[in-house]
Amino acid sequence: MDQSVTYLLHQVKEGNNDAFNRLYESVYSELRRLASNIRFYNAGDTLNTTALVHEAYFKLIPKNDQSWENKSHFLRVAARAMRQVLIKQARYKNAEKRGSGVSNIDFNEELYLLGEFKSEELLALDEALEKLERIDERQTNIVECRFFAGMSVKETAQALHISEATVKRDWRLARAWLIRELDSKHA
Repeated sequence: MDQSVTYLLHQVKEGNNDAFNRLYESVYSELRRLASNIRFYNAGDTLNTTALVHEAYFKLIPKNDQSWENKSHFLRVAARAMRQVLIKQARYKNAEKRGSGVSNIDFNEELYLLGEFKSEELLALDEALEKLERIDERQTNIVECRFFAGMSVKETAQALHISEATVKRDWRLARAWLIRELDSKHA
């Protein structure tokens, strides 16, 4: 399957729009699996799995300068697209209840494993990730893959072309940095 996905990615790069549709069909179930790893705090406050995948798809529609190296790279870009969709939705929900204040977020293992968050927490996390990206882009990419796309350590390593040990180490470092950053906002 990886070879056919890589072939379709190259066809997309060549401007074949039909190839993008075939690509989407071939990775749809995997995108759904990744998106389903994110269990929302209140389903009424955000998107369901299908809507998240479809919204991310619209972000993935090829632009003239868009190209993907392989399936792993495509899935990494999909993880970022899912983050962007979730942040957009959180901003929308937060605007609806403007003035409510931002609640405290604790980026701990339990939060990660449950994947539960409120829109205010997601916005605080996104702001912290923007800061982290200026410091260490790879750690931010790891958080996107692990947290926003629910990728395993192995899948993240493949998507980023790094070792599993590097993913584990940077995941720990990124979490520690995020905990400090988020705690400092609410101290």
